[in-house]
Amino acid sequence: MLRTWHRPLVVFGGLMVVLIPIALVGLLVDDRTVVNSPIWFKPLKFAVSLAIYSFTLAWLLTYLKKFQRVGWWAGTVLTVAGTLEMIVIIGQVIRGRRSHFNFETPLDTALFSIMGSTIVVLWVTHAIVAILLWRTKFESDALSWSIRLGLVISFLGLGVGFLMTSPKPGQALDGDTLGSHTIGAADGGAYMALTGWSTEHGDLRVGHFVGMHALQVLPALIALLGRRANTKLAWVLSGSFLGIFLLVTWQALRGQSLIQPDGTTLLALAGIVVATTLGVVWAREPQKELVAA
Repeated sequence: MLRTWHRPLVVFGGLMVVLIPIALVGLLVDDRTVVNSPIWFKPLKFAVSLAIYSFTLAWLLTYLKKFQRVGWWAGTVLTVAGTLEMIVIIGQVIRGRRSHFNFETPLDTALFSIMGSTIVVLWVTHAIVAILLWRTKFESDALSWSIRLGLVISFLGLGVGFLMTSPKPGQALDGDTLGSHTIGAADGGAYMALTGWSTEHGDLRVGHFVGMHALQVLPALIALLGRRANTKLAWVLSGSFLGIFLLVTWQALRGQSLIQPDGTTLLALAGIVVATTLGVVWAREPQKELVAA
């Protein structure tokens, strides 16, 4: 089956799978830290995330009936961008340096600039893939809409990365650090064991992660529901997921940790839960299935 998928993306995804045990070994044998975090933690997280992302796109591109060559080149550009980013991340691990927001030396600045460029390329190319797949027909209308809307939400999730690069309070344009994952404090504070997200302050990586992986979660939910899924339910679940993504991003921008929500955040979450519940009830009402565009 993999032989029919987009070859460069499959190869890149396979390399990321190989990198996962290497990074795990690095966590066990290498006691170096960067910004109060094990130095191999970032390569591990990126390898897992990019493996899932690349395999998903490699599969989706097989459904293109038109503009297949454009789709192939878009997937290839995504592969090159992801490869360059991982080369920089691993290279900085070998050097014992920060890969993100690092302007300490001219080389560090150049490497982070390369990473910034690859993110822009990946973001724009993802948009091209989303446009190509928007009118593609999948196994069912529900699956079609979950993929289309998942592509849009993941595009927004990828865009959260740009919020991380803006100067934070106390940072100067000529300083050693410009940008951060954390809102309300410098990176390097207390963090969650598996994700690395801040437990004390806002963390933009939460929204980045949630949004980016809508492309996997939404189709998976529709697939699990099987015959019970319909177009209305795909829209309801996508709207709920979008609400969660916007909520955790807004929470982070207010400098609030994911695990320390205030009353406003909890009220907004309750609103999403109620709206989702009502939406599911509405979606289950018998109605003629809408024809996918």
